[in-house]
Amino acid sequence: MGVIKHLIRKQGVRVLIGLCVLVLFAAQTIGVTRWDFMARLENFAYDKRLLLTMPRTADDRIVIVDIDEKSLAREGRWPWSRKTVARLMDQLFETYGVYVVGLDVVFAEPEESTALRLIQLLQQSELNDEPKFQSQLPSLREVFDHDRMFARSLEGRNVVLGLFFGDADASGEIPRAGVLPPPLFPLDEFAARDVPFVRSPGYAGNLARFQQSASAAGHHMYQPDSDGVVRRVPMLHLHRGGLYEALSLAVTRVALKVDQLEYGPPAEAGASGYSSLEWLSVGGVRVPVDERAQALVPYRGRRGSFPYVSATDVLNGSADPETLRGRIVLIGATAEGLLDLRATPVGPKFPGVEVHANLISGILDDSIKHNPAYAIAAEFVLLLVSGVIMAMLLPLLSPLWASATTLALLAGILGVNLAAWQYANLAFPVSAGLLAILVLFLFNMSWGFFIESRGKRQLANRFGQYVPPELVDEMSKNPEAFSMDTRSQNLTVLFSDVRDFTTISERLTPSELSQLMNEYLSPMTKIIYDHRGTIDKYMGDAIMAFWGAPVVDPEHARHGLQAAVAMSTKMRELRAEFGKRGWPEIRIGIGLNTGQMNVGNMGSRYRVAYTVMGDAVNIGSRLEGLTKGYGVEIIVSEATRNAVPEYAYLELDRVRVKGKDEPVTIYEPVGLLKECDQATRQRLKTFSDILRSYRARMWDDAETRLRQLAELEPNCRLCSLYLSRITAYRASPPEAGWDGVFVHSTK
Repeated sequence: MGVIKHLIRKQGVRVLIGLCVLVLFAAQTIGVTRWDFMARLENFAYDKRLLLTMPRTADDRIVIVDIDEKSLAREGRWPWSRKTVARLMDQLFETYGVYVVGLDVVFAEPEESTALRLIQLLQQSELNDEPKFQSQLPSLREVFDHDRMFARSLEGRNVVLGLFFGDADASGEIPRAGVLPPPLFPLDEFAARDVPFVRSPGYAGNLARFQQSASAAGHHMYQPDSDGVVRRVPMLHLHRGGLYEALSLAVTRVALKVDQLEYGPPAEAGASGYSSLEWLSVGGVRVPVDERAQALVPYRGRRGSFPYVSATDVLNGSADPETLRGRIVLIGATAEGLLDLRATPVGPKFPGVEVHANLISGILDDSIKHNPAYAIAAEFVLLLVSGVIMAMLLPLLSPLWASATTLALLAGILGVNLAAWQYANLAFPVSAGLLAILVLFLFNMSWGFFIESRGKRQLANRFGQYVPPELVDEMSKNPEAFSMDTRSQNLTVLFSDVRDFTTISERLTPSELSQLMNEYLSPMTKIIYDHRGTIDKYMGDAIMAFWGAPVVDPEHARHGLQAAVAMSTKMRELRAEFGKRGWPEIRIGIGLNTGQMNVGNMGSRYRVAYTVMGDAVNIGSRLEGLTKGYGVEIIVSEATRNAVPEYAYLELDRVRVKGKDEPVTIYEPVGLLKECDQATRQRLKTFSDILRSYRARMWDDAETRLRQLAELEPNCRLCSLYLSRITAYRASPPEAGWDGVFVHSTK
């Protein structure tokens, strides 16, 4: 009792804050609040446990017949003729003696057949009255009706077709194609359980003749987590009052010769107030599911944990019979162009068909992890117990004992969780408890260490070399809001470079060169600072700067463009001053781009810098490199142009820069719209018309307009550039489908 009184008297505020932290974590655990990063952290913890404990062994009971690049090269592009698919089915069952075939493919529409359309036209002609034609008609249909061939190849065989469920497309249209099999369960059967099944209004089933010939059908839908990674698959999918089984479940059911599934806990368990669905049972094997009837995918290992056989090898009979005989076969695609590759915990490009194979293997082995509804209660109790221990005990301990206690709790929680994972197939959450312990530990260790003045000094030390003093003062008012941690953010980046700097430097002594660079960089830096910019670095004669971080600036594109225009204006003044000193004439190029970038402290363990990286940064650098070729001082991207609409812009080109596949439209800012005179507006319209003719391959019209413009502007670099291109394209026309994009192969 005395210890508690002492604790309250000496460390009351500290303990109270620790308990408040614990309450926040508890609220997140039971769903009162939601922290997105906790979901990401839990996904990370799940993936690490999976990678640590997965068997990494092959399962030859399930074989994947692969529509791979080799098959596409030999058999033609997908989709193949139904005749080819029928021959594939015949080969699998008759030649190789497989047991079950599951198709990770949907056949929702009849095959277009020119021969069948011709037969229909002949039936409408006078030839239809000819007895000989009528006698040959059934055999003609037999030969050319490939859908009938495929349907016959399914009859009497253990074949499970694929289904697809989906939401409305961008136009609002709900997809509905083909037919669906009878649902596995009616929704009414689960009315008392109130299960929030995954549902979709649209579907793509198979043609009725295929569905009637097959043994079953199952959906091949995934339910990626918020990070886009496939960790679970809905075993039951709700559509219009019916519950449809997953492809993996349907294949397993057919393989085990089970007509109907069971589920649990039993109804009497629900009567006691616990109504969650926990498992489905197929042939006596329980398939654990979560509250939405989803099963965690029990990945055996990385890609290739099951035998793969190329579909073309099956078609031509060169596959190994022992690999296929008596096996469960899944037909799917790994060719990248067919877009059936998924992000999974075991690989970023994992074949979707192998996800189903892992589920079938897990069902047969009874190795699917369970994340039941009561896992939340277990996590909550564990969090409270460990959190109260930390909040009450750490204030009384020395740093050494506090560290030892924290490590012991962390090890205990991890050990129990891993034991439940490995030996009871229970995937209990772990991240909230671990993070709460770490947060409480860090809080207690840093108590009283950070004070406001120290925070401000550290902020100035961290950011003073990058941003102007005015922004540092602004940041100091709320130092907690600023961090050098890397994050993704929409920013504007500027690159500026002195043209032909090597030639200029050769004409000056080292002392003169140093003085020239100081006289050039100082006013340029001031302009960037005056427009709330952040200096990233100087690279010899080049400047790299960005806007929007560390201080958030909603108008970063506008401030960046204003700075670029001011730098160009200042450069004209400097050229006059440098000329009076006998220094060489200096010209610069400026590239400006707006987009999503990674910003923060980056580098190595020897040196780090607050900088920006990403594709948008690289594009900004490339735009600067294009300025000389187009004869302009400033080039901005379309993103920057759209962000600053009050400026008038001259569209220069649509280009594909080195290292980037997507084309970029580039512009030269020519001034504020409201300040543009009629001549400037007419020039912009004229060049827009020229580009329209150029991209439409109307070479004569474009050339005529260019020469007229060149007469008005004798030194027009753009005119010369496009006239030379037109000459080249006349001699060697661009390929069909040319979109007017010019590819720059150099930086």
